[in-house]
Amino acid sequence: MKQEPAREISTVQFEKLLDRLPGMIYRCKIENLQTLNLILEYASLGSDYLLGIPAKEMVSKHWNTIERMMHPQDLERTRQVIRDKIVAHEPYQIIYRVYLPNGELKWLWDQGEAIFDEHGVARYLDGIILDVSEQKFQEYTLQEENRQLKFSLEKTNRLGSLVGKSEAMHKVYSLILKAAETDINVIIYGETGCGKDVVARSIHQYSHRKGNYVPVNCGAIPENLLESEFFGYSKGAFTGATMNKDGFLTAADNGTLFLDEIGELPINLQVKFLRVLETKSFRQLGSNKILNSNFRLIAATNRDMAQLVKEGKVRADFYYRINVLPIIIPPLRERKEDLPLLIDAWCENNNIELRFSSKIKLAMNHYDWPGNVRELHNFLDRYVTFGENVGESLEQESILELPVLEGLSLEQAVSNFEKKIIVHALDKCRWHRGKTSQYLGLNLRTLQRKIKNLGINEDKRWSQKKKESFHPPPMTSNTQLCFPSQSTMPWCLLLFSP
Repeated sequence: MKQEPAREISTVQFEKLLDRLPGMIYRCKIENLQTLNLILEYASLGSDYLLGIPAKEMVSKHWNTIERMMHPQDLERTRQVIRDKIVAHEPYQIIYRVYLPNGELKWLWDQGEAIFDEHGVARYLDGIILDVSEQKFQEYTLQEENRQLKFSLEKTNRLGSLVGKSEAMHKVYSLILKAAETDINVIIYGETGCGKDVVARSIHQYSHRKGNYVPVNCGAIPENLLESEFFGYSKGAFTGATMNKDGFLTAADNGTLFLDEIGELPINLQVKFLRVLETKSFRQLGSNKILNSNFRLIAATNRDMAQLVKEGKVRADFYYRINVLPIIIPPLRERKEDLPLLIDAWCENNNIELRFSSKIKLAMNHYDWPGNVRELHNFLDRYVTFGENVGESLEQESILELPVLEGLSLEQAVSNFEKKIIVHALDKCRWHRGKTSQYLGLNLRTLQRKIKNLGINEDKRWSQKKKESFHPPPMTSNTQLCFPSQSTMPWCLLLFSP
């Protein structure tokens, strides 16, 4: 007799607990699974705040009140998801829109699961509904801002700290904004000094994430410290661990974790990090407590990750997990039309006005910039300090010189010089014949004929091992030197044309 009141008190207390929870707790009776005919039997008091309808009124008419309030475009999709999850005996979660009695639109997050009887028949749906309108409206606001940015990018020469008007850079800008709209993993490919960190920061800046941007250079951390730096550790985990310390994963919670030189990550850590990417959970060293981190991963490398997979230095499953949205930053030698903009941006940031002689401009335009934008900035720093003298280093690397004419006929000298120019152009374009023909201003068939006649294929290995620096003949008042940007005829032929 004493147990019955105790049971009633327990039920009352339980209902009071449900009424205090945010959102609305519900139970629906499943009348027909095929048509997903549901009857709302219970709703917590949170329904009044969430939907503007008291709980008693919600259940009084014995129908699915929430479904009647749902946005028509979301109704069938929501039904299909819930039905499929019930059949699979799995919990469901879905976001949909509803119209309140006052006409207000709300976004709701619905999570629940079916209750089955002893015969495996689904009888009820139990779940909780929360208001996520603020987050969804923020997402739409961000998408609209990015849409406006995309529209304006067609007429702009920069995106944040990135500078460039070339077609290749506009593709990078577009991919940055696409990446900012989602949380998918991004990997940035580019040579040293291209600005991979700047691209990663831009993605974080234009995204909805409000946490920290945490940059990590995987190649700069000793292998024996990598695990403790990534996951953190608790006091006493190892000798010298005198206090608890959070790792990179904790620091990047609700933010962005940028892993530069991702190809340097050891195989054993790739395995552990792969699990973190899948579950977003981990344990600190010396602790059994599971921690969660809602970080967004952006990786970067100047190496060929697919080749590293073939060599066994990168796990294939790890590669496919991070290589979701690749962004390739073009090297500076492939977008030299951006040089003036990059110089102007550097001058603006440093509040300096620079003027270059024609000689320096020519050398800068024909230099390959193997260190890319970083090398350009270093050159400008030196130029401010030492002036025209620093231009000699560019001239020695960027200009071709005529071969020695002694003992050669004019035809032989022209042939040798032409061969060196073509080999130099092939090396510069990484032996891509289409790009080389454009660089030299030649028809592709003409270039292929010259390569064959000059025997350049046989000398390919030699050219890669013995790269020489050449210089032009001294410029006189009678000398007219024309480069591909000024003429469609190869400039080597212009030198010797009558």
